[in-house]
Amino acid sequence: MLGVCLRYAADKMEAEDMLQNGFIKLFNKLADYRGEGSFEGWVRRIMVHSSIEYYRKHHKMLQVVDINDKSYEPSIDPVAAANLDAKDLMSMIQQLAPGYRMVFNLYALEGYSHKEIAEIMGISEGASKSQLSRARTILKDMITKSNGEIYEYAG
Repeated sequence: MLGVCLRYAADKMEAEDMLQNGFIKLFNKLADYRGEGSFEGWVRRIMVHSSIEYYRKHHKMLQVVDINDKSYEPSIDPVAAANLDAKDLMSMIQQLAPGYRMVFNLYALEGYSHKEIAEIMGISEGASKSQLSRARTILKDMITKSNGEIYEYAG
């Protein structure tokens, strides 16, 4: 579960604090588990919500403006993506601005809908879509740049 918290934290120490808060919340809600779905999924959901709650409490969140992006989806060069390992991709995701990172993680990694993300983060659905689009664009640029560096070193 530390890995889940790391996706929402600024650093490892903050992720450990999020994890500790999440486990406290988990133990307090243990009697609420109804056995529907996997226990791991239930725990993961609590950790995600706890991490976002922690982040909101300890970081000033900027208000996001919906730019009506019409869900522009940047395409990533398949060759660039193939040369990237999971560790590098997670490192790139960590470099995103906190709002972009949270929306990207919730949508792409946790499987939340834009409506759910909007409720969790207190933003509009349009803002969620806009931030996801921007996060993807930034990641695409990072992957493309990374791929260029790989070819430069390969020579």
